[in-house]
Amino acid sequence: MKNKPLLILLGGLTACFCVSARAEVTANIAASSNYYWRGITQTDDGAAVSGGLDYSNESGFYAGTWVSNIDFGDSASYEMDLYAGYAGEIKGMSFDFGYIHYAYPDASGDIDFGEIYAALGWQYFTFKLSHLATAQSDSSTEEDMLYAEVSASFPIFKDSELTLHIGRSSGDTVLEWTGEDDAYMDYGVSLSTQGFTFGLVKTDLDSSDDIKAYVSYGLDFNL
Repeated sequence: MKNKPLLILLGGLTACFCVSARAEVTANIAASSNYYWRGITQTDDGAAVSGGLDYSNESGFYAGTWVSNIDFGDSASYEMDLYAGYAGEIKGMSFDFGYIHYAYPDASGDIDFGEIYAALGWQYFTFKLSHLATAQSDSSTEEDMLYAEVSASFPIFKDSELTLHIGRSSGDTVLEWTGEDDAYMDYGVSLSTQGFTFGLVKTDLDSSDDIKAYVSYGLDFNL
């Protein structure tokens, strides 16, 4: 049914938060050949256009929203995410925890759901856990899903970054959404430079086990 990073896209589409010396508001827009969430397309392998607004301040608190078109084969035409959390750094190790709500305002049923998440980062590596916290009646009857992911981002060439990603979705909700198993793995690799991202994604689900490619371009603005 679903496929965010908070990354998301896998990396190319989700918003990024930083602790700054003062409060700031930023905006982002992006276009992508596909919108993947945890290795599964959210646009029926079609293109996606997205945008968001983010607020952060020196205390470490942040909040924001992000919107993208989707295609689940039903009446739902867009996804709207709302999130808030706290991020910072202690002795060279970064941390981030918060809540994200995935909303589908024009869906024919009640399919919204929300997750709590926590992440730790050290040098090039980030480990993150996301757990299903709330789910409307048409989204999941089990309300049981955990997503564990590890990513690593390395600077390469000039003004370029290589990101490697591996994630595992598990729980009865995963079985509801995929119709295959209560756990699956997803893998990704992407190269980003000057706003462009080229990436490859794959899962071990029988229905989505081939390697898929996407390209995206995004811009960020200070408001």
